[in-house]
Amino acid sequence: MIPVWLHIIAALSLGMGLVSALVIIVAEIRDPQHMWIMNVVWPLFALFASVAALWLYFRYGVLASHGAMMPAMKNNETPPNKRLTPFGIMVAKGTAHCGSGCALGDIIAEWLVFFVPAIAVWLGYPSFFSEKMYATWILDFILAFGFGVVFQYFTIKPMRDLSVCQGILQAIKADTLSLISWQVGMYGFMAIAHFVIFKDLLGAELTVASFEFWFMMQIAMWCGFATSYPVNMWLIKTGVKEKM
Repeated sequence: MIPVWLHIIAALSLGMGLVSALVIIVAEIRDPQHMWIMNVVWPLFALFASVAALWLYFRYGVLASHGAMMPAMKNNETPPNKRLTPFGIMVAKGTAHCGSGCALGDIIAEWLVFFVPAIAVWLGYPSFFSEKMYATWILDFILAFGFGVVFQYFTIKPMRDLSVCQGILQAIKADTLSLISWQVGMYGFMAIAHFVIFKDLLGAELTVASFEFWFMMQIAMWCGFATSYPVNMWLIKTGVKEKM
């Protein structure tokens, strides 16, 4: 049985993530990000990072808003997001950028398999995988990688003034290692949550249509952030990814 206290904590955590995303959306409507894709990235990041995303956005994210960037650009000055953001925070923003694509892909994939169970069968359950979760992870990865490349494309292409083909190739180069390292951390925790915390300790199934599942996903995203952060640091230091 799932304890009532866990259900309450899960609901509160998900609610905080949703409210944090809505607060950021309102702020972006008032003063959009200079790079339009970041208007999508920040709310998605907030869905799992919650109040930490709020702090990061209002402390450093707003430095890249249209209102903050335009005066510096008119005066040919270094933009405030580059001048006032520590390198470690730039890495965190780059990691969040990757994570937002993963989050969107994972949300869509999990609900697709829930509403269309045949998708899991097409991806190998139960003929190849004994657990539906593993088949779902294939779709998770495909969609997360696709969204990650798209998000990276709309970041790299305008910053480097690349052609469409060059932009796609550089986006794939920049996002592949980052996304794989993210998914390793995320999948690792979800396996622990599914098999150890819920099946063994609680004797319960972790189902998509539950607060507990998405609360575990929030924690899994933080694990993905942790495993992806050093990779993003290396990618930014070597110039494969842009500083943000």
